[in-house]
Amino acid sequence: MVLFLFIRLFTVISNIPLNVRWSRSGVTVAGGHGGGNTTDQLQYPYGLYLDNEQTIIIVDHENHRIVQWIINEANGQVVAGGNGRGNRLDQLNYPTDVLVDKETDNLIIADFHNRRIVR
Repeated sequence: MVLFLFIRLFTVISNIPLNVRWSRSGVTVAGGHGGGNTTDQLQYPYGLYLDNEQTIIIVDHENHRIVQWIINEANGQVVAGGNGRGNRLDQLNYPTDVLVDKETDNLIIADFHNRRIVR
């Protein structure tokens, strides 16, 4: 029997004051038009990265793509994958996480079912 265990760990370093007060109502900033694969939809968003300009880079897990969403825009832009599930370099297979190498502006993507990290 083979057992796979995937544990996602988060490390957050923040300068949020202890007495901060949050709004009790949220605002949709990406997706929100039902599940799907158009540029205004997401299908199981799984991980994200927020840069200093408030651009959100979203792992769209079941669409096998990475979508960049600029704040206040109605649609995102596919920046990696989006060519169906697969193992070519222009495809992803259930990606799970993304980060940006700030020195090179390259995306670094955890491509789970392909068992690889791609840049």
